[in-house]
Amino acid sequence: MRISEFLKRFKPFFSFLTPHSSSRISHWLRFLIPQSAFRIPHFSLGQQRILFVLALLILGMLYFKSCYHPLLSPPEEILREIAVEVLGEVRNPGIHLFQNPPTLREVIEKAGGLKEPAQFDTSSSSEILETGTLVAVEKEKTQEIKIRLGRMAANKLLVFSIPLDLNRVSLEDLCLIPGIGESIAQEIIAYRERRRGFRSVEELKKVKGIGEKKFKSIETFFALRK
Repeated sequence: MRISEFLKRFKPFFSFLTPHSSSRISHWLRFLIPQSAFRIPHFSLGQQRILFVLALLILGMLYFKSCYHPLLSPPEEILREIAVEVLGEVRNPGIHLFQNPPTLREVIEKAGGLKEPAQFDTSSSSEILETGTLVAVEKEKTQEIKIRLGRMAANKLLVFSIPLDLNRVSLEDLCLIPGIGESIAQEIIAYRERRRGFRSVEELKKVKGIGEKKFKSIETFFALRK
């Protein structure tokens, strides 16, 4: 489209600008747009009107973005909640979240405490639990409480972005990971059995069917736990 046709089509939108405002428009254009990019004196009045309105729109968009889209905190400052699941003889079983790694006593207290008064070994009550821990509170015949620590189910770990233990994850759980089908899952299990365990997550690159691109997409789903 020619410039003259473009200006004729959009002329009604700029009827509020009079020829007497030409000098003021040129002044603002010199301030808003570098002269190295545009030679203002060679623009017609209609072109100056268009550039002036465009400059105002850009400034308005920048202002809106700065006011309503504040900068996010740096990744290292984002707090990751600690997820611990509690099952058994507690009032509020389920997955509970903590800002900091909790002790066993804190986990039981957040789960509402024991259903019934009972005795249990308090020597481990100050033990610090890591994210993804499963706390099973069981009641023995002698009215004594036994607490067993384990690991949350793989599907729950993935929901909370908690890596799976590469040396313990099952074939079925491997298939829950996006990008890993049954064939690749079988290759991972076979490699793990041949090598008697993975020494590092990067060793996945040696598994048949896992190239550099595939590895980059799945590496965050795994970790090696002691």
